[in-house]
Order: sequence, then C-alpha cells, then structure tokens
Amino acid sequence: MDFNSYHYRYATGREGDMPVTGFAPRKQALTIYIMPGFNEYTPLLEKLGKHSTGRSCLYVKRLSDIHMPALRTLVAHSVRAIKKTHPDPQ
Repeated sequence: MDFNSYHYRYATGREGDMPVTGFAPRKQALTIYIMPGFNEYTPLLEKLGKHSTGRSCLYVKRLSDIHMPALRTLVAHSVRAIKKTHPDPQ
C-alpha cells in the first residue's frame, strides 16, 4: 500500500515515481518505507524498539515490539520531509 507518490529526477537524467510512504507485509518482516532515509531520525529510531533498516526501509517483525507513538512520528516526519522537497506529490 502506498500513500501518494512523487516524481524524482537525478542530475544523470534518470527519473521516476516513488511512494511518499508505504508498507508491505512480507514473509520475513513488515516493511515500512521511509523515503528520505534515516539520517535525521536517530532519536526516534532509538525509541522505536526491535527493528532493522535498509536504505529507505524499516523492517519490523512484530508491531507488538514497536513503540507506536515513535513509529507514527517517524512516518509523519518522513512524509513532511518528502512533501517539503517535492511540494507537489501526485
């Protein structure tokens, strides 16, 4: 499931569309897409609970292991960051 999308274009000319945020229930873990990555979110990640990350993916085995207010805040900050850098999400 994704929530809106935004168009990106790199200096190389490569371009495409990405979700502003989204999640995918996978066999190994729930994947939550935090499109700006995690550099700005260390304090929230420390509060989050059991998780791992990829470049823009947050992996969670069980939602019961997660501090839900921290997750809501993380997703909200991520969406605001994308909308700030890409002000006209589709």
